[in-house]
Amino acid sequence: MATTTYPPPPPYYKLYKDYEQDPSSAPKPPPPIQVTYLLYGSSYTTDDVLPSLEDEGVRQLYPKDPNLDFKKELRSLNRDLQLHILEIADVLIERPSQYARRVEDISLIFQNLQHLLNSLRPHQVHFLLIEKVTKFDFESLCRALRQSSDLEKAGNLRV
Repeated sequence: MATTTYPPPPPYYKLYKDYEQDPSSAPKPPPPIQVTYLLYGSSYTTDDVLPSLEDEGVRQLYPKDPNLDFKKELRSLNRDLQLHILEIADVLIERPSQYARRVEDISLIFQNLQHLLNSLRPHQVHFLLIEKVTKFDFESLCRALRQSSDLEKAGNLRV
């Protein structure tokens, strides 16, 4: 039995043999999944919607305003977190019986902070893509200009 270091490519590579001459000859990609699907025993949907804190059974500490000032609310929650961490040190010394309640309060603040940050992720991705696209275009333009100026200096390019 003969063995090879690398296995042969899958047979569907032959579908792209005329791609260089006619790019429209390639098969169309499969349509995106539009229903629920099963992965590792859990059911998922293609709708990536962030569940609300109420859906998760967590009390929301910031207002439910569509024009929410994320920066202000994140700062407010951060201040509350700092205050609760200082209070927990005091509680451990003076009233150890209230320790569990303070830990639950800190956990609630962390869950609210995490939810606010996760709701900012789509905006972050949007601006990251814009930055990458503009940076890519600028860099490729600069590279092409540098290459053409180098060729012109060498006398290989007549303008």
